[in-house]
Amino acid sequence: MIRLARVGATKQPYYRIVVIEKDRARNGRSIEVVGTYNPRTEPATVELKHDRIAYWTGVGAQMSDIVAKLVKNAPAPAAAEPVAA
Repeated sequence: MIRLARVGATKQPYYRIVVIEKDRARNGRSIEVVGTYNPRTEPATVELKHDRIAYWTGVGAQMSDIVAKLVKNAPAPAAAEPVAA
C-alpha cells in the first residue's frame, strides 16, 4: 500500500509518502519512501518519485485516497524532447 506516514512536531505536520504493508502501523517500518508532502507551506509542497510510484502500482500496490489525489494533482514532469542535431 502507498500511504502517508506522519512525521514532524505536535501541530506541525509533515508527511512522508511511503510504500508499506497494509497491516502495519501508520508510522511502522516502511519498504520505501517515494515522496513527501508538506501542507504547512503556501501552496502545499508535494515531492514525488513518479518512477517508483509507477513501479509499485505496477506490481500491485494500492494508493490511499489522499495519496491518489496528491499524485493526480502533481503530475509527472514531461520528458524532455531530444534536440535535433
